[in-house]
Amino acid sequence: MHPHERIPYSPITERPQLSLPGSARVAVWVIVNVEEWSPFEPMPRTVLTPPAGGVPTPDVPNWAWHEYGNRVGFWRILDALDDVGVPAALAINGKAIETYPQITRAALDRSWEFIGHGYTQKNMQKVEDEEADIKATTQAIAAATGRPPRGWLGPGLTETWNTPEILAAQGYDYVCDWVLDDQPLELRTARGPLTSVPYTQECNDVAMMLIQHHRAEEYRQRAIDQFEQVYADAEKHDSARVVALVVHPYIMGAPHRTRYFREALEHINGHPGSVFMTGSDILDWYRTQGA
Repeated sequence: MHPHERIPYSPITERPQLSLPGSARVAVWVIVNVEEWSPFEPMPRTVLTPPAGGVPTPDVPNWAWHEYGNRVGFWRILDALDDVGVPAALAINGKAIETYPQITRAALDRSWEFIGHGYTQKNMQKVEDEEADIKATTQAIAAATGRPPRGWLGPGLTETWNTPEILAAQGYDYVCDWVLDDQPLELRTARGPLTSVPYTQECNDVAMMLIQHHRAEEYRQRAIDQFEQVYADAEKHDSARVVALVVHPYIMGAPHRTRYFREALEHINGHPGSVFMTGSDILDWYRTQGA
């Protein structure tokens, strides 16, 4: 199926009302992406241009840039989340669970939700066997957590035309790649619906810092502006909405950026109309709405 066959057009102003517990208007979820980048392949994202051009292998400085995030940056982000008291979802490569066991343990100790994020950090259109890659990721998460993941986020949000079918067949309940709405929606598959839980490209540190090259404080401002606007929309139309905040340890875990992530969390957490949830929390709530 092609996109409009899986998820027909639906204006958000013409849907049944959604109500969050208490007086909340916006469900906010934080996704921390932990990835393992192979030093034996060209780096798909770089911070330094090779001095002689080309695509060198090994590319030590750019591999090390990513590795810094898992060695240092993750722990800064973890401190910010702990200090503000906010739960997170861990979108993690299946292989990274074994390579970075202390990160796995930190997430388990805090009861974070684990989301499948490919077995390694590679475009899903380029993996040798997509079905096997998803299965290996599922098994790695199940072995670490005691249960298979319910949610999936493709590396770089990449999918093939068949990805939703594979996810549904392997027991996934929701997917984050379809960044086209502020409310959960159902994707059609041959095995029944697969829920699309709102994710974000705009309030994503990859877009802001690596592609658009904004100053570090842009993350705080954009996160707050996003939340305030979505809250106003939810209040005006009397129907709850979802906001996602996305971080990568090698980006927002850099020492000149983490404070702005923390300040965004503090602002949103102090708002009486917000409630922090995980992807599974949002899915389970949505299913109670009869939408």
